[in-house]
Amino acid sequence: MIIGVPKEIKNNENRVGVTPAGVTELVRNGHTVYVQATAGEGSGFVDAEYEAAGATILPSIEEVYGIADMIVKVKEPIESEYNLVKDNQLLFTYFHFASHEPLTAAMIERNAVCLAYETVERADRSLPLLVPMSEVAGRMAVQQGAKYLEKPLKGRGILLGGVPGVRPAKVLILGGGVVGTNAAKIAAGMGADVTIMDTNLARLRYLDDIMPANVNTLMSNEYNVRQLLPTHDLIIGAVLIPGAKAPRLITRDMLKDMRPGTVLVDVAVDQGGCIETCKPTTHENPTFIIDDVVHYCVANMPGAVPYTSTQALTNATMPYVLMVANKGWKQACADNAELKKGLNVVNGKVVYAGVAEAFNLPYTPVEEVL
Repeated sequence: MIIGVPKEIKNNENRVGVTPAGVTELVRNGHTVYVQATAGEGSGFVDAEYEAAGATILPSIEEVYGIADMIVKVKEPIESEYNLVKDNQLLFTYFHFASHEPLTAAMIERNAVCLAYETVERADRSLPLLVPMSEVAGRMAVQQGAKYLEKPLKGRGILLGGVPGVRPAKVLILGGGVVGTNAAKIAAGMGADVTIMDTNLARLRYLDDIMPANVNTLMSNEYNVRQLLPTHDLIIGAVLIPGAKAPRLITRDMLKDMRPGTVLVDVAVDQGGCIETCKPTTHENPTFIIDDVVHYCVANMPGAVPYTSTQALTNATMPYVLMVANKGWKQACADNAELKKGLNVVNGKVVYAGVAEAFNLPYTPVEEVL
């Protein structure tokens, strides 16, 4: 198979879809890899490393899309890439379709085959290609929250861990999954007073067992959320429903209950966000303020630490990329139930229920396209 690795062109996205190590594996399996010039530089990989691994460097993104059977990316194609997608071309990347109707419409129109990292799902309901970036984003959410609590950045002027004789900041984490667990670890390690909320009592019991003494667990419901908002300094939205829009846990009217300088970090923003007032921002302009509350809603948080993120991501994606390259997408998805759940849009048909529901589009069972 011919695999193309274009340079990411989303704002401040420095990750790359395949590392030189990944190229080596693909070439060793008999595949041809084309990498756009400077695609890996943001992650610390120069063109010479890709060439040494067996890739061919192409100067433009148009040439990469034009020659490849499968495009391996990190983020969804942006508007300037839509017309580069060929009929029946396979794209393997993060899509987050349910929060982006124009992208969904474009991929349907282009007759593409869209395999989404975020909906590849194991039998135990874990999401192996989302986990590494969720780990990065959860840890970064606390770093960024701590920074924006500083007064020059319009925060409350509170040090997350406090100092002897002064109380630490209070951190509220909505969601006890991978993002929430990693956020709690970092916040607790910095000395904050942490509360993590979830609707799954079994998950709360588990978290209560493994977390240090400065992490409390609480059942997530609207009453409990409203009770805690006035007393917490940093609130992290870490809720995910695979392939569907995130539920709204903090509404516009709740902002009035928060103290000026409270910081909201919505890690779920690329799935529509779990905070009503959040809208996607960029690393270039990461925050905005509503009712004196600081909102940090960067949709590609791991893109700020690309050296770590790219390696963590490709460690997880490469076995699946190889499976698809070796067998073709149809056979690979027919043989592997995890990959099959990654199919979202196939040749003009929406084959993932959460995406169809988000935009009231016709739904085709994935078995009909295999």
